[in-house]
Amino acid sequence: MYRYVIFDLDGTLLNTLKDLAAAGEYVCAQNGWPAHTLDEYRYFVGNGIPKLCERFSPADQRSPERLARTLEQFTRYYDAHKEDATAPYPGIDTLLDALQAAGVVFGVLTNKAHPLAKGVLEHYFPGRFTFVQGALPGVPVKPDPTGLHQLMAAMGADAASTLFVGDSNVDIRTAKNGGLAGCGVLWGFRTEEELRGEGADHIAADPAALARIILE
Repeated sequence: MYRYVIFDLDGTLLNTLKDLAAAGEYVCAQNGWPAHTLDEYRYFVGNGIPKLCERFSPADQRSPERLARTLEQFTRYYDAHKEDATAPYPGIDTLLDALQAAGVVFGVLTNKAHPLAKGVLEHYFPGRFTFVQGALPGVPVKPDPTGLHQLMAAMGADAASTLFVGDSNVDIRTAKNGGLAGCGVLWGFRTEEELRGEGADHIAADPAALARIILE
């Protein structure tokens, strides 16, 4: 049994893909840039919103000054529309109930900006998450383990008893960089092949399977 669990947010707890893509496409349309498909956004996301903005921007629109304006456009639109199509994945509330009943301490580590992360978590999971670490100035984002170790210290977690759960290679790499076991989930944005290729210790097909991995 794992006594501590740290979740990724986008693609793991919440299906945020459509709202992230809509914000990106709004920026592209406003600037007359080429459009992208929803599937393309599955690979644009995962390394934080600044990197997402860089990925959907044309190659000749990636100067630091231009990217700063793009990030401002994106953030303003996304903050106003971040709950239009976003929803928890089916079974997540039941999973959290089971973990809470078993005394498992859980938190969230995400590359989403910290204020945005806190906002969506409180909206969709009110009172559920005491321990949240989003992207903060001066703190490297995943897969760098700095934020992970800060969150673990706040939780009182030790590496041997902690599982990191996410849907992408970034998350499995974060777990490895932090000295943790990593579990890849198959309901998110990326593929089982990617997760296994990155060396996931566990694979969960659905939240019920994840509960068994954590509690058994």
